[in-house]
Amino acid sequence: MRTTRRAALVLAAAGIAGLLAAAPSVAQTPITLRLAHTDSPDTYNSKKHAFALMFKNIVEAKTQGQVQVQVFPANQLGGEREIVEGVNLGTLDIALTSDGGLSGFYPPSMVLSIPYLFGGYEEAWKVLDGEFGTALAKDMLARTGMRTLGYAQTGFRHFMNAKREVRSPEDMKGLKIRVMQSPLYMTMVNSLGASPTPVPWPEVYSAAQQGVVDGMELPIGSVLMVKLYEVQKFMVLDGHTFSTDFLLINERKFQSLPKMHQNVVLEAGQVGATAGRAIEALNSALGAEELTKKGMKLYAPTAEQMASFRKLSQEPVLTWLRGELKQDAAWVDRVVKAVEAERRK
Repeated sequence: MRTTRRAALVLAAAGIAGLLAAAPSVAQTPITLRLAHTDSPDTYNSKKHAFALMFKNIVEAKTQGQVQVQVFPANQLGGEREIVEGVNLGTLDIALTSDGGLSGFYPPSMVLSIPYLFGGYEEAWKVLDGEFGTALAKDMLARTGMRTLGYAQTGFRHFMNAKREVRSPEDMKGLKIRVMQSPLYMTMVNSLGASPTPVPWPEVYSAAQQGVVDGMELPIGSVLMVKLYEVQKFMVLDGHTFSTDFLLINERKFQSLPKMHQNVVLEAGQVGATAGRAIEALNSALGAEELTKKGMKLYAPTAEQMASFRKLSQEPVLTWLRGELKQDAAWVDRVVKAVEAERRK
């Protein structure tokens, strides 16, 4: 599995070789950009770290070292909320965070977590890279002073537990499911008949081990990264939400860069996002087989069962979101229409 990931990164590196070839020359004191994320520093397993290193290498190569990027992985500068706050305040230059860490600063980002919104990776990428993603980034910049350099992903999230196989929403009833400290996720889990239990990420393994929760909902890569297969037995591949990663830079810091360096940073953000997407998609594709080998039992729902999950959970979350976002509620319909438009193409 590790060899396959290494080969994928080699191919990705070969594909961007041309990007690193022509670097502008500017005589100035080197500028340092501090970038933080919460994933492990394992390039072959961590989508965020792959994103961060690709960004760093392109920026440093194409500016001939005039811009240096220091990467701080694994919560070194705090959790997602702390690093986003740092970028928001200007005490940190760049944060790579999931939508969960961003929603407290820019609530409309929550619309990307509507359950069963996206039917697959390509659909999600087209919406994020298209008119909707551009408009969302523009609005967030105007309101928060944080510029989005690229969209990647934490991936599609799936339900799992230690007690029983889940094939339909009926099987969720009574299960204590760990969720992020987010009312959106609590609403979704409640609508499926389970009991949502907020638990901070660092405590997830022990919470499952000690029976504080029966299960959780996470992407496959995250399950493998922290060995949650040791405390979880069953997984239903329902892909209820697509968790988006945002690479955010403080706008004042961005505007302080020379124009040619701004262009490099923008380009590196887009290419880095592609690397992060590739690593996460690869981890999920290979990870399903790996989890099976580790003893987990995975189940892929039928179209009818997926429709049941969607019917029970999507409308309650849409209703909650519209009430929560208030004057920003138009973003709910806007993202739904963007997805529908992609499906009609």
